[in-house]
Amino acid sequence: MSLAPEIATLSQFGTVLVVDDSHVQREHALALCLRLGAVAVEGVPDGHAALARVSQGPAPGLLIVDLEMPGMDGVQLLDALARCNVRVPIVVASQRGSALIDSVLQVGRASGLQVLAGLEKPLRAAELDAALQAHPQPLPASRNDAGAGDPTDAAMLHEALRRGDIEVAYQPKVDMRSGQVSGVEALARWRHPQNGQIAPDRFIALAEREGLIHALTASVADQAMARLATWKQSGFRLTLAINVSPCLLQDPGLLDELQTQLRRHGLVPADVILEITESSLVEASALGMLARLRLQGFGLSLDDYGTGFSSLQQLTRIPFTELKIDRIFVHDAHRSRNLRTVLESALGMAQRLGLSTVAEGIETVEDWQLLQELGCDLGQGYLLARPMGGGALTTWLLEHQTRLQEHGPISAQAPHH
Repeated sequence: MSLAPEIATLSQFGTVLVVDDSHVQREHALALCLRLGAVAVEGVPDGHAALARVSQGPAPGLLIVDLEMPGMDGVQLLDALARCNVRVPIVVASQRGSALIDSVLQVGRASGLQVLAGLEKPLRAAELDAALQAHPQPLPASRNDAGAGDPTDAAMLHEALRRGDIEVAYQPKVDMRSGQVSGVEALARWRHPQNGQIAPDRFIALAEREGLIHALTASVADQAMARLATWKQSGFRLTLAINVSPCLLQDPGLLDELQTQLRRHGLVPADVILEITESSLVEASALGMLARLRLQGFGLSLDDYGTGFSSLQQLTRIPFTELKIDRIFVHDAHRSRNLRTVLESALGMAQRLGLSTVAEGIETVEDWQLLQELGCDLGQGYLLARPMGGGALTTWLLEHQTRLQEHGPISAQAPHH
């Protein structure tokens, strides 16, 4: 059999590491990867060997992991990779059927791993090629995020807030029918002068623990409102989504502070949607604040829907106006019957409750088309645009308007980042 590349799909991934205890299946996968243009291929027989290989020398560009293996199985390997903070793109393979594969995909992604796809064995070139084509720009493989090895403490975060090192990135929310941009989500970004960019999951929780979440949220809200005012003056009709920690809902001065910021920037409450993470329980004492915010005209969004344990209870107690469905139920739902069922159920329930629906994590045209078919209102994700600075987003908005005028709503289905 010729090993000359048939398609160059795998050329961008560098070295591909196949983890499979079956010699026959492993050799089949290695040959298939070479046919798809892999620069180099390696094979190991179990999870322990894979973990040792990833921990030494340059990280591979892609892992293909069998689930059933003696010693350390594929699920245990994924857990170990997540705990070691390894960020290598992964394809899961198994003979155990789609339901189990789907479950493992969700576990891996919920752990922060970059699990691209799950395929049934034996691997086939067309299926692997299609799965990888949906992810044409893999993230750089690394063992740690920038600055992850450096200590981050309250004093550093306090100094960052004082110096203005906390910046805001914006991700567009696009109307699934018209392709128009209806709003943006404001996301905190910390650029440390020595350590580089520090991931939000390292400093948001720190801010909550150390009593700095108020100052952090105020800084993000002030920057974002100023930018929104500029966009509105330029003719863009956008809403601004701001993430609000449940800790802040206990503060009786929250409403007054938000209204003061709005007045300073010439905005009104209807311009702002406050996102409350579904995975964090809202204490009963905060319900009054949420009711007051809604009475004043602020939008309220239940964020990351489906990742917590109190979804239905939250929806019955709090006057939400929007439901944001977490990316784990969105991406690849067109391939998975289980994911599609959950997605349909969430969208149908939200529609019956009169809530606007937002889908996060749209990465492929197939994701977009399914959400259109199911009647989702708004979408966010890398297919449309990655989070970007305010100036870059202004340019993106102008380019997006031109694309819509020239090509219609379908142009929003193509990645422009």
